[in-house]
Amino acid sequence: MLDREGFRPNVGIILLNQKNQVFWGKRIRSHSWQFPQGGIDRGETPEQAMYRELHEEVGLRPEHVSIVARTRDWLRYEVPDRFIRRDARGHYKGQKQIWYLLRLVAQDWQLNLRATDHPEFDAWRWNDYWVPLDVVVEFKRGVYEMALTELSRYLPRVDSQRKRYLRHGGRANAGDFGQPPAPAGIELPPGGSFDPVPGPGPHLLDTGSE
Repeated sequence: MLDREGFRPNVGIILLNQKNQVFWGKRIRSHSWQFPQGGIDRGETPEQAMYRELHEEVGLRPEHVSIVARTRDWLRYEVPDRFIRRDARGHYKGQKQIWYLLRLVAQDWQLNLRATDHPEFDAWRWNDYWVPLDVVVEFKRGVYEMALTELSRYLPRVDSQRKRYLRHGGRANAGDFGQPPAPAGIELPPGGSFDPVPGPGPHLLDTGSE
């Protein structure tokens, strides 16, 4: 389903934990990291599509999250021809997205990357709100920056929140991505992992999935 300009309606999801860290997923069999997102089916509202994608990609139900905010208007990005199927070239241009800021009200172990037979991610982590854009596929970086900037005004207050923005091309120290190891006795979610001492760049976390 495309609009008159060739953009497919889509939703993006920024999922917060209680520390205002965001869910950060590694695309399956790649070194690119991104937020959950997906197309809006015919007859769906953006909110209905958001809840469907939330379950398909992260395994969460509506009762597991609360909606904090959404972007006011569509945010668009164009997809380079080399990423477009040959039969779609000439009429498909890219995506237009409504972005939702959600707060997780469930437990980490309820996240499940294998909720469907076609997973989008093979690893995940909690990351500071201002994610490192250099590990996002290049043509999505502008929309990520716009969505994060617009929705940042709605972040719940957290005294220890860090506001450093790791823009694309920037370098990060291990402490910038620090994530404590899972406490003893805590069961990790299917397909998920804690990464106690990650390094900079795109190889932050890998579950070793096939």
